[in-house]
Amino acid sequence: MGQKDLSEKILADYNDVFADIVNVLVLEGRQRIDPDDLTAAAVHSQYKADDGVLHEQERDVSKYWKKQKIHMALFGIENQTDIEKNMPFRVIGYDGAAYRRQLLQKRKPVPVITLVLYFGTEKRWNEPCSVKELLDIPEDLDKYVSDYSMHVFDIAWLTEEQLAMFESDFGIVANFFVQKRKNEDYVPDDKRMIQHVDEVLKLLSVMTGDNRYASILSFEKEGVMTMCDVAERLEQRGIRCGIEQGIEQGIEQGIEQGIEQGIEQGIEQGIERGVQIGKMHLYRLVAGGKLEVLDAALELGLTEEEFINDMRKAGYGTETGKEGQDK
Repeated sequence: MGQKDLSEKILADYNDVFADIVNVLVLEGRQRIDPDDLTAAAVHSQYKADDGVLHEQERDVSKYWKKQKIHMALFGIENQTDIEKNMPFRVIGYDGAAYRRQLLQKRKPVPVITLVLYFGTEKRWNEPCSVKELLDIPEDLDKYVSDYSMHVFDIAWLTEEQLAMFESDFGIVANFFVQKRKNEDYVPDDKRMIQHVDEVLKLLSVMTGDNRYASILSFEKEGVMTMCDVAERLEQRGIRCGIEQGIEQGIEQGIEQGIEQGIEQGIEQGIERGVQIGKMHLYRLVAGGKLEVLDAALELGLTEEEFINDMRKAGYGTETGKEGQDK
């Protein structure tokens, strides 16, 4: 099973959250299901495919609803971040396995109801929600083909009235996705107390693909009780990351700049050294009587007097040069 399903299941598996989801989305806010009336049901089932091999399928969360020890219904929850065209086939597979399991247990079958919770924020669920919609059925056979529908809830498109009905952490989660759909730069500002902090942050991290939420659990979980606290931790973490990144970039830029300056300085020093070597060569030629002072001075763009002064400062006398000029 993928990481997404595991993280989602952790939150929805709490009875208070599960009951809240069913009470609001199925029973339209009527508090008929009490968390204490829920018991975990099997999520694993097997089926034999055409290859004769047993395959295993697993739904996300499944619970029996009991009243006075009498089973009333079996609810299943499937979480989706992406739109899946063939989802109705998956749901009928899960539900069929649940009915078959009840028969094998020799108990009176109860209704099986599956809720598909879709957390996408870019667009609503736009794929078929029934088996018949996925089939090309000849007109004369249509009335003989049994249909099977699934129930999809677009969490990011819940109304304000629906959001107000939630009493568990799922209301905080649902509000987050509604606001995220309206504004992708939404900064969490929900002041309600979070009961299951770890599970909410893990779910948000996986469902949004933003690992910052999960990182709060590792470094800054203490004191996190609301989404406002979460936003504050994200901001503080962002500032620290910004400072660290700024320092790192500053060091890198400093190194690069130092290298550039070093190259420039090296070139300048090289040129200066080259000029100095050239001058010394001219000085030796003049001192050895092999070059006239005037020619050497013109080579450097100097007057004869300036050249002679520079030559003397460098430790070369001009007597030989003069003698060379007099000959």
